[in-house]
Amino acid sequence: MELSLVPIKNPHALNLILGMSHFIKTVEDVHEAMVNTVPGAKFGLAFCEASDVCLIRTTGTDPELIELATENAKALSAGHSFILFMRDMFPVNVVNTIQNVPEVVRLFCATANPVQVIVAQTDQGRGILGVVDGFASKGVETEEDKEKRTKFLRMIGYKF
Repeated sequence: MELSLVPIKNPHALNLILGMSHFIKTVEDVHEAMVNTVPGAKFGLAFCEASDVCLIRTTGTDPELIELATENAKALSAGHSFILFMRDMFPVNVVNTIQNVPEVVRLFCATANPVQVIVAQTDQGRGILGVVDGFASKGVETEEDKEKRTKFLRMIGYKF
């Protein structure tokens, strides 16, 4: 077995969800989940099929995001994984819906941070072992930091 780190290319620090599924139906069901949860959703999805012809299946509403998802899926090439890039929305808007798609078995991350994916290569194929999402902690928040956090959540409309 060979281990490698695959960096996710995300030049505009877009929000993304990286997950694992179990069936080709994922492509259509995640698409429907996105457009039914956020009207006008802008996203691109790529799914690495792990059986039969083993193609990267794609869908979405934004050609640039579909291309970005496809490029990252090619780099990962890990069976039954999917990567979803979104614009003008946050994972918090869709993560519960995505987790409830019957084929989805795991989410590795939902973030706009830099992501490195830990991939194992065997003679059979490739699989995701985990992710490095962002950076290491630098300390514990102070009262001032707590105040900034609560103001930020209100500024972006997620709290009253």
